[in-house]
Amino acid sequence: MNTDGSESVKPDPYAALRFPEFRAYLLMRFFLTFGYQIQAVVIGWYIYHLTKDPLSLGLIGLCEAIPAVGISLYGGYVADKSEKTKLLKIIIGGMITCSAVLYLITLPAFSSKLSTGHLVGIIYVMIFCIGICRGFMGPTTFSLMSLIIPRELYPNSSTWNSTGFQIAAIGGPAAGGLIYAFAGISITFLTILIFLSIALCCIFLIKKREPVFVPKESIFESLSVGIKFVFGNRMMLGAMSLDMFSVFFGGAVALIPVIASEVLHVGAEEFGIMRATPAIGAVLTMLFMARHSPMNKPWRNLLIAVTGFGVSIICYGLSTNFYLTLFFLFFEGVFDSVSVVIRSTIMQLLTPDDMRGRVSAVNSMFIGSSNEIGAFESGLTARLMGTVPAVVFGGTMTLIIVTVTYFKTKVLVPLGLKEIG
Repeated sequence: MNTDGSESVKPDPYAALRFPEFRAYLLMRFFLTFGYQIQAVVIGWYIYHLTKDPLSLGLIGLCEAIPAVGISLYGGYVADKSEKTKLLKIIIGGMITCSAVLYLITLPAFSSKLSTGHLVGIIYVMIFCIGICRGFMGPTTFSLMSLIIPRELYPNSSTWNSTGFQIAAIGGPAAGGLIYAFAGISITFLTILIFLSIALCCIFLIKKREPVFVPKESIFESLSVGIKFVFGNRMMLGAMSLDMFSVFFGGAVALIPVIASEVLHVGAEEFGIMRATPAIGAVLTMLFMARHSPMNKPWRNLLIAVTGFGVSIICYGLSTNFYLTLFFLFFEGVFDSVSVVIRSTIMQLLTPDDMRGRVSAVNSMFIGSSNEIGAFESGLTARLMGTVPAVVFGGTMTLIIVTVTYFKTKVLVPLGLKEIG
C-alpha cells in the first residue's frame, strides 16, 4: 500500500520474457555468443600453443578490432535503413563461413601441410573477417531488440539480454576448454559451426519490420547526425568514454592463457574454468538485478562498479593461487555486469528509434572493440613489462580513469532513472 492509499504494483521481473519474439532474440544471441566464446577461447589457447608469444594474443584482438571499428559507422547507417532480420541472416552467414574455414585448416589433412606462420596467418585473416561482421552485428541487434520490446521494458530487457550473454559466456569458455582438451581443435570448430547455425535458425522466428529510418540526405550527413547526437548528450558520452578506457586498460582477461600456463601452471580445463568465472559472477549479479534494478542512481552506481572492476583486476594480477584467482575473476564479472546493464539501459532510453543503428555504431567505436584493443594493449605491455606488472598496470589505470571521471561528472551522480529518461 502506498502513502496515498493506492496499492503498489510489484515490477514483473519476467516481463520482457513474455514476448515470444524477445525469447527468439535471446536464443539467437545465446547460441551466437556461445559459439563465439568457444571460438575466442580456443583460438587464444591454440595460437599461444603455436607461438608461445603473449603479443600474439594481443594481435588476435587487434585483427578483430580494426575492421569492427573501421566499418561500424557504416554498419550503423546500414542497420538503420535496412530490414533487421534479413541483415542479421547475412551477418551470421558470414561468421559461419569464417568458422568453416577455421575448421578446415585445423583438420590434420590441411594443418600438416601448412607451416606455423601460414596457419597463424590464415587464422588472423578469418578473425579480421569476423571483425567486419561484428561491425554490422552490434548496431543491427541493438536496433532489433528495441523494436520488439515496449519502451517501458527497456531496463528489464537489457538485464535479460545481458544475462543471456553472460550465461553463454560461462558455458562457452568452459565448453571450449573441455572440448579442445578431450577432442582437439577440429572438433571444437565443428561444434562452433553447429551453434552458429542454430543462431541463424532463430532469426526466422522474428517477424520482419520495415525500417523506421529512410535516408533523405547523403550517408556522410546521416552519420554526422548520429555522431553529433552522442557527443551532445553528456551522460551517454560519459558512459561510453568511461567504459571504453576502463576496458581498454582493464583488458587483462586476454592474458588468462599466459597466467594459466606460466603463473598458475594449470592446463586447458582450468583455463576454461578461469575464462568462465567472470561470467558466473556476472550472471548471478544480473539475476539479482532483474528484481533490484541499479538504475535508482545510475551514474553513481556506474562509477562504483567500474571502481570495483579495477580493484578486482589488480588483485587478479597479484594472485598466485588458482582458487584465489577465481575469486577475483568472479568479482570482476560482478562489477562488470552492473556497468553493462546501466550503460545499455542509458543508451536505450536516450536514443530515438530512427537513430538506434548509428548511435549503436558510435557506441561500438567506443566500447564494442575496446575489449579487443584492450587485449592488444595487455599483450604489448605484457611483452614489455611482464605479465603480472601488465595486469596491475591495467587495473591501476582503470582506477585513475574512474577518479578523473568522477570529478568531471559530479553533477550526474545524484540523478535518477526518471531524470535521465
